[in-house]
Amino acid sequence: MADQPEKVSFIQRIKQIGQAFTFTAKRDKVFLPLVIVAILLPLIAVAALVTFTELGWWIIPVGILMSLLAMMIVLNLRVNKAVMNEAVGKPGAALALMDMIRGWTTTPAVQVNTHQDMVHRTISRSGVVLLAEGSPHRLKSMIAQEKKRVSRIAGNAPVYDYIIGEEDGRLSVRKLRSTLTKLPKNLTSKELAGLIKRLEAISARSAPIPKGPVPGNMRAPKGMHKAMRGR
Repeated sequence: MADQPEKVSFIQRIKQIGQAFTFTAKRDKVFLPLVIVAILLPLIAVAALVTFTELGWWIIPVGILMSLLAMMIVLNLRVNKAVMNEAVGKPGAALALMDMIRGWTTTPAVQVNTHQDMVHRTISRSGVVLLAEGSPHRLKSMIAQEKKRVSRIAGNAPVYDYIIGEEDGRLSVRKLRSTLTKLPKNLTSKELAGLIKRLEAISARSAPIPKGPVPGNMRAPKGMHKAMRGR
């Protein structure tokens, strides 16, 4: 079934942001220096305004809020890069990254074989995108089969397909976000909702995901993607 939004409490959100912070700090040497700069610059600017202008101390809370906002911007940018670097060349890379891209509804492993080659399906107002991971030779027939099945109910929605990988002729996970962002908006919100319902109806007949977890060394802490998604 496609990923559904989950309600997260304030405490859970704080914990998830903390996990994202720890995850990024362990993998990005420049992250902590950037965070320190992001926090200090607004505070220094506010201190200068208070000292050299007639602005009162009421502006200090504004500086604190600006520091927190700057820190979150740095965290969002660097955690995305850290997850992407971890994902490169590992199984499940495309699926892990799709969880961080807002506006896409993703169904994992709608086509899968015994070699654990997989085709994931993701949907947005741009249309349907099939993201394949594995051997290109084996994936060709899997992509064709899923494309044929989706096209029957997709209506006017275009169906794109990409084979994910770092070799020539494949789409690097580093370019996945930018590639999807550049796709034109082909559907209205109402058309998208109808398409999602139709595709969810056929997902029940999809092949099950093979047993065995995605390698742990490429996975961000549980819930971290949801904490950062859409920021």
